Amino acid sequence: MLLNRESSGERWRKRRDGKEKVTGELQYLTDMTAEGMLYGRVLRSIHPHARILSIDVSAAEAYEGVMAVITHHDVPGLNRFGIATPDQPALCEDTVRYIGDAIAAVASTSLEIAEHALSLIKVEYEVLETITDTTRALEESAPRLHPQGNVLHRTQVKRGSTDTALANCAHVVHQVYRTPRQMHAYMETEGGLFVPEKDGRLTVYAPTQHGYKDRMQIARILGWEEERIRVISSPIGGSFGGKDELNVQPYGSLLALKSGRPIKMHNSRQESVRAGLKRHPMKIEMKTGIDEYGHLVAHYVRIVADTGAYATLGAPVLNFATEHSMGPYRIEHVDVEGVSVYTNNGLSGEFRGFGGNQAIFAMEGQMDRLAEMIQMDPWEFRLLNRRQQHDPGPLEQRILQTNGLEQVMEALAQSKLWQRRLQTPQDHEQHHSIEIMSGMSEQNSVPHPPWIKRGIGAALAMHGAGLGYGIDDPAGGRLALNEQGKIEVFFSYEEFGQGLIATLEIMLIDLFQCEPDDLSIVIGDTDRVPHSGSSTASRSTTMAWMALQRLKTPFLQSILGIATEITGVPSEQLTTGKTGIWLLNDNLTVVNESEPVITYLEIAQYMSEAGKQNELIFDTEFAYPTTPDAVVGGHYLYTYAAVAAEVEVNTLTGHVKLLDNYHTVAAGPVINPMGFLGQIEGGSVMALGFTLTEDAVMDEGHYLTKNMDTYLIPTIKDMHTSLEVEAIEDLPEGDTFGPRGIGEIGSVALAPAITAAIRDAVGVWVPHLPVARELLIQPIETWQAERVSPR
Repeated sequence: MLLNRESSGERWRKRRDGKEKVTGELQYLTDMTAEGMLYGRVLRSIHPHARILSIDVSAAEAYEGVMAVITHHDVPGLNRFGIATPDQPALCEDTVRYIGDAIAAVASTSLEIAEHALSLIKVEYEVLETITDTTRALEESAPRLHPQGNVLHRTQVKRGSTDTALANCAHVVHQVYRTPRQMHAYMETEGGLFVPEKDGRLTVYAPTQHGYKDRMQIARILGWEEERIRVISSPIGGSFGGKDELNVQPYGSLLALKSGRPIKMHNSRQESVRAGLKRHPMKIEMKTGIDEYGHLVAHYVRIVADTGAYATLGAPVLNFATEHSMGPYRIEHVDVEGVSVYTNNGLSGEFRGFGGNQAIFAMEGQMDRLAEMIQMDPWEFRLLNRRQQHDPGPLEQRILQTNGLEQVMEALAQSKLWQRRLQTPQDHEQHHSIEIMSGMSEQNSVPHPPWIKRGIGAALAMHGAGLGYGIDDPAGGRLALNEQGKIEVFFSYEEFGQGLIATLEIMLIDLFQCEPDDLSIVIGDTDRVPHSGSSTASRSTTMAWMALQRLKTPFLQSILGIATEITGVPSEQLTTGKTGIWLLNDNLTVVNESEPVITYLEIAQYMSEAGKQNELIFDTEFAYPTTPDAVVGGHYLYTYAAVAAEVEVNTLTGHVKLLDNYHTVAAGPVINPMGFLGQIEGGSVMALGFTLTEDAVMDEGHYLTKNMDTYLIPTIKDMHTSLEVEAIEDLPEGDTFGPRGIGEIGSVALAPAITAAIRDAVGVWVPHLPVARELLIQPIETWQAERVSPR
């Protein structure tokens, strides 16, 4: 299926939340207010690494308008948080480890008063050595940032005899790759509203990707039972992994309890930069060898990830990068080691792609370099070495076998964009001349000068979904007919722009042939929804689909049985449809299209009067599909993608423009075409920034990038002028897992496709991201001597 903005069809529906979003009427959680609320602000460390000698909050407490001040002494429970490894202080006791560390927090009647109150808090420090380099952090003489040392986590994958095999290879490529500290750059920064209720409970309105995990962590900090806390976690103004971890929740909760009043917190962009999560910067060294025929023989990898001051999900990110550093290829001899290192840099954590972006950039770079070394077409080289359908996964674990890898590789090879690469330079120039004459593309409105070079590159990705073996990955859901006569579905997932609500609506319409007005969708509220796991790891659509498949039959049997009880019509002659239950003829089609036999509302009223509402509520619980092999972090379900990119390189300035972009994705049935296209397009724009412009630069533990004015995310002018997405919907016969998640796959393979296109255009290999423009600037005599560019 080819997807584009001009496509039409019954699945291309308006989003339930679309009008409110485009008109600005939608109330996000950070827009909320409450009567009598106070404003909360956090005092953060001014040093990346220091010992706290004293904290004096007396002046702040005495300041008019200040209603509460908290330090670590006010934390009644565990003064630590971290979704996987709770090692980050809610409020620091004796040591600060990065400039975002929280020392105290205040609540006051205005933001201005709160800001001034922070300046009244006196903190005395003893400055310690700042560890900003992972090499220094790993030295024996380095200060220990945590009691266990400076290593958060290590990984290792070994099979065969890699050293010997590399020594005997006909060709070896040895390269070190580096990737940046990318910001999530969501429009809505971290924040929320924290309301102490009259019944002694706490209601938290705060954007997060996992309301139940937030509830668990807040409860630990407060020393409460989880049930005393209600977390409402949707809608969210963007996350991409950055709000999967606690951010302001500890401070808002503690201040609400101490003051007894609602607390509103909302980070400024500068504070979000300072304290928020970033993508792990990684250094990845690879030595990859082939025989004289181009077969991969041996692969040596060393990954060093800078996790920053605290763990958050640094260990699982390293697991994922390790797994994906071998790519979708067959390699007999493998030696991979990874280490995630604590430093005094800003926090690194979960981010769309989850370590796959860094690893795939490096691995695909190796494939291109090896192919060029033996003068083989890079796609033919990949075809020669790709995993076969019945091969195990990268960690030699059993996986669900599909033909997705072969399908995306074949689709890309046949794409118009990749076929253009096979043309001669003269044919390529002619193609662009035709574009100019036909007015197809604004950037081709005039013939490009000799310092403008064009190139095409491609990359491949095999991306695991779900949390992986050894990590609790629950799923489930609830389906009911509510008292208002609506078919109602409940999940603990969140809507943060990915289109989940629209996808759920389409699924329900498919199952019950109803209309949007017949539905109620409840998500992101721990008081109302069952625990169906996190909205992460490209898992939500798959899990919701599997849950609804389990719930469909009992719900239908029950509601049709009740319709029979009321009307006397046998249930086998009935079906669900618009507004209610309809009569079928012998051909199993609706007899009378004017009105139902009985409406959903009439059934709901009947059940209420009979005191039997609970008979139309159905729950299911299960776990995300996991490999049966005990390989920690190993995945079972994979999504496959192939990406081609055409770039234009200005060798006067080093500027790179993405002209054309082709994605083919094997992810099973497309439930929501607009959502599918939006995810791939959005992921590719995020990957464009990762590749060309984005890096939150630090110097000695301080951000030089303090705001969006010095952080370059792609704008509409930087985006590709052409995007084609081809969705491959085939699944093996008998597959019971339905659509695969595509929230990350659009972001993981564009970087190596772009750098391959740069190589094709100007002959320069790019090992470090974002691409340094100075690498691409060429002497004037170079292009003066050429009449036309290579591409």
